[in-house]
Amino acid sequence: MLNPLFYYENVRLALRQIWANKLRSILTALGIIVGVASTTAVIAALTGLKTKVLSEFETFGAARLYVWPSRPDGVPKNLFPWEKIRLKSEEAIALRDQCTSLKGLTPISETSLSVQSDAEQLDGVSVTGIWPAWHATENRQVIMGRPFSDQDIVNERQVCLINDLAVRDLQLPRDPVGQHLLIGGRRFLVVGVVETITERMTGFNTISAEVFIPFPLMGKFQDRDFFMRFVALAKSPEEAQDASAEMTRVLRKVRGLGTGDPDTFRVQAIDQFIDQFKSIASGITAVAGGIVGISLLVGGIGIMNIMLVSVSERTREIGLRKAVGATPSAILLQFLLEAVTLCLVGGLVGVLIGQAFALAVSSIPGAKMENASVPAWAVALAFVFSAGVGVVFGMFPAIKASRLDPIEALRHE
Repeated sequence: MLNPLFYYENVRLALRQIWANKLRSILTALGIIVGVASTTAVIAALTGLKTKVLSEFETFGAARLYVWPSRPDGVPKNLFPWEKIRLKSEEAIALRDQCTSLKGLTPISETSLSVQSDAEQLDGVSVTGIWPAWHATENRQVIMGRPFSDQDIVNERQVCLINDLAVRDLQLPRDPVGQHLLIGGRRFLVVGVVETITERMTGFNTISAEVFIPFPLMGKFQDRDFFMRFVALAKSPEEAQDASAEMTRVLRKVRGLGTGDPDTFRVQAIDQFIDQFKSIASGITAVAGGIVGISLLVGGIGIMNIMLVSVSERTREIGLRKAVGATPSAILLQFLLEAVTLCLVGGLVGVLIGQAFALAVSSIPGAKMENASVPAWAVALAFVFSAGVGVVFGMFPAIKASRLDPIEALRHE
């Protein structure tokens, strides 16, 4: 068993060698530095992005479910034309009335129309047909006036809700309730203002002026069922999966699908989107792992090359050590520790560069990456990989050094 002082002295000697040959050491460890820095930087960015996206999902609510039309995979299109798979208004009514695990549900149908006030006209404004339950399912509340009522839907009243950006863009009074708008050439009464959501999960501000009308009135402007989706809210996050199964059962029944027939729709809960995002993030991390693998391979070859040069340069030193009693295992460990130390120093520099990148990204205004950081497990993994490269690629030079004949080594010029 070698004395712990032996390891300390050899690590100190390795650090002296690195310092004495700074430029050569940096160039030798460049592959290690690039590999570790690129990986830690990608992991830091992914950590910030994941925290941001998951917090956005939490604001949506874990009890939310979405329903879209979906053509079965591997089935000829003529067997399931769009007319057959698209969602229909009566299906929304069936889900609302028959799904006991739902707290609320709304169909959503969107189009772009011209909207005109007494002072301004806007073209291409987003106009959305909704039910009163939309406020609960989308978690967007009325900040002025009133929401839609069931009577607005049943009687197809020409009333509308707008957001505060529409108030600004249409140059309406600060309190626009009671004002009239021409929407697609039809006269609507403004009954309320809903809050504006300025951020989506992507971090981009994609919301401008918005107008909402009772869902049945969408039929005045287009086939309201053509590009329709449903948004539902389970009674609790714990019941989201049960609600998904219940909605699937009701939709299959309403659509007359038999036991062996594939679903012609898709029901997804928020947690499924979270799983998909985590899967994508894992894929990106795996790609980063491939990049670092190539960099470490190149860096390892450089380490092996420089250690072979070091063995050649210090042949007389090795012969002298053996002449005074150094064992082959002691010589092997000496050079192996030098290789590992060089790799660990390269790994440390790489981690510092990755951390600097994380700090730079987190301080960029508007980037929404405040949580970008290098996690502790990534730092530990970087050093483990660096040490592993040192062992693997330093082994051959170390073995070569340990097998030198002391007499021949002392004769070396």
